[in-house]
Amino acid sequence: MTSILIAIHVAVCIFLILVVLLQTGKGAEMGVSMGGAGSQALFGAAGPANVLTKITTAVAIIFMVTSLILAYMSGHQSQSSVMKGTSAPAGQQAPAAK
Repeated sequence: MTSILIAIHVAVCIFLILVVLLQTGKGAEMGVSMGGAGSQALFGAAGPANVLTKITTAVAIIFMVTSLILAYMSGHQSQSSVMKGTSAPAGQQAPAAK
């Protein structure tokens, strides 16, 4: 389960980076925006969110959810040992036989 979730998380990370890099910045039209009505686009009212912004929001939410699930799973690992027959933790020694 953990390995599948890690694979999904890594894929979402890479996709999120690509989607963010594809977007144009707010200052992309800075040279043109100082004259006329273009300054409203830079400093004022933003238009409706385009498809790329909605995709970025959805992928960011998926990224945060997978991050929280992985953090929860790493904090609540089982306390079973992979070594059969070993009852004492690594820091303690078993009492010596008389």
